[in-house]
Amino acid sequence: MTARIFVATAYFDGERGHGDGPYTILVDGERIVDVVGGDRSAERGELPEAFRAAGVPVTHCSFLMPGLVEAHAHLLLDGAKLELDARSAYLKASDEEMMETGRRNLTANLAAGVTVIRDAGDRFGVNHRIRAEAAKANRLMPDIRSPGLAIRKPKKYGAFMAIEVDTPEEIVAGINQLLKTGDDLKILLTGIIDFEAGQVKGKPQFDIAEAQLIVETARKRGRPTFAHCSGADGLEIAIAAGIDSIEHGFFMTDELLEKMVHRGIAWVPTFSPVHFQWARPDIVGWNEETVGHLRRIVDSHLEHVGKAAQLGGLLVAGSDSGSHGVPHGSALVDEMFFFLEAGLTMDQTLRSATSLPRRLWGVGSADIVAGGRADFITLAGSPYDDPQALRQVKSICRRGRHDDAPKLN
Repeated sequence: MTARIFVATAYFDGERGHGDGPYTILVDGERIVDVVGGDRSAERGELPEAFRAAGVPVTHCSFLMPGLVEAHAHLLLDGAKLELDARSAYLKASDEEMMETGRRNLTANLAAGVTVIRDAGDRFGVNHRIRAEAAKANRLMPDIRSPGLAIRKPKKYGAFMAIEVDTPEEIVAGINQLLKTGDDLKILLTGIIDFEAGQVKGKPQFDIAEAQLIVETARKRGRPTFAHCSGADGLEIAIAAGIDSIEHGFFMTDELLEKMVHRGIAWVPTFSPVHFQWARPDIVGWNEETVGHLRRIVDSHLEHVGKAAQLGGLLVAGSDSGSHGVPHGSALVDEMFFFLEAGLTMDQTLRSATSLPRRLWGVGSADIVAGGRADFITLAGSPYDDPQALRQVKSICRRGRHDDAPKLN
């Protein structure tokens, strides 16, 4: 694709929505040349010369916006696979089977309009190999950030995605080794939630001094940090250490939230895995008491995400796709609906899944502005009129290509 004209009834530029269109977006190769009011596709005399020829393709669409960013995914796992025995057996699958799963997950993300994915760790190396494949592909592919493996303390949670480090020397050496190839450093700071007890299992894996050492070591290598972390004890450590992004963050408190926002720490709340456990207790066999715990956890999460937005917190959309009951692609849109339920505006919600993570990670803006990078999607309708339009991706424009969004079987 060289010159192409897009005419959108409305669009989101990365910061705010623009209605009362139409608007004409001029794209040449991988760059947006200009964004102008009105439909200029018929009368082109005032357009730059490259767009005046009759053969320049024109695409009319209802809505246009930057490609979505999935901030927390496990590309090696199939979140739509619900049978627990099958999920366990899959961890013994061949490398090629895992790679095929990863490729299907990329397609599912593209179908949902996701053009940037941050993987959250795996010990099988699927994330790094998929990253390399996607970068070299001559077809439509998302960009992938991969940490490779995460770090954890010996015999603690995270065997499927982390190396073990214990002493300060091991921590530094392990991080330096991982960041030779990793885009980010993933830290397993706490365990997982015991749904039956309604609380986080065990104590934090790293203390404040160790967490500070982790952050300092990663920053010396110029890499951001993100931490699997829930529960007040772990959150206190993550905030005190200045970890760049808190993933999950269940059992947030008002006091911790204010500290987190004050320090400019991002929060990726990942509603989807816990919400699935509440919505489908039959899959695991949760009793009524456990379902009550799950509902309270989700409700508290909604409350604190809403408060974070009011305080100006850095809320980033990420689904933990690949987790049980969390399918790739569609789950990111589910996260955006949770943000709306928590009280975020549509502008805030769209920023959380487009411009904000790109800015925080330094991956390059995809804002719909003159001179910007052409990395955008078109929708069948405006989410400002009907949020369900977020589930109706029509096409994707990136890397000098414009293709229909993949259709899933």
